[in-house]
Amino acid sequence: MQLKMDQDALTGFLAAEFGQVAGEFAVERADAAGVTLRLKVSEKHLRPGGTVSGPTIFLLADVAMYLAVLSRIGPVALAVTTSAAMDFMRKPAAGRDLLGEARVLKLGRSLAVGDVMIFSEGGVEPVARASLTYAIPPTR
Repeated sequence: MQLKMDQDALTGFLAAEFGQVAGEFAVERADAAGVTLRLKVSEKHLRPGGTVSGPTIFLLADVAMYLAVLSRIGPVALAVTTSAAMDFMRKPAAGRDLLGEARVLKLGRSLAVGDVMIFSEGGVEPVARASLTYAIPPTR
C-alpha cells in the first residue's frame, strides 16, 4: 500500500489546517503500518494530581487516527470522526511525552476504521486504547 501523505506532508497539513494545536504534536512515523504521533506534554495538559488529563489523551488518539486516515486517502480536511471509544488503562508516566500509534484496520469508500494505542514515552505498557471510525466525504 502506497501512502498518499508521508511524515513531512502530514506535518505540513497539520500546521496549515490545525495551527491552533499543531505545535503540540510531532509526527514521528508514517508508513504502511500506520502513524506514530507524539504529544509534547506540557503543564496545560495536566489535571489536578499532575497526570495527563483524559481529554488530552483523547485529543492525541483522535489526531493520530485522523493523520493515519489522511496518510491513506490524501489531504481531505473534511474527514471527520463519527465514532470513538476509549479505554484508559493506566496513569501516564510523569514528565514524559505521550505517543499514539495509529493504524487503519479497514479503509472503505466512505468509512475508515482504526485503533490507536497510547504509550508514555519509553513505556512498554499502554496508557490507553482508542477505537475510532472516520467518515470520508465523497469525491466530486
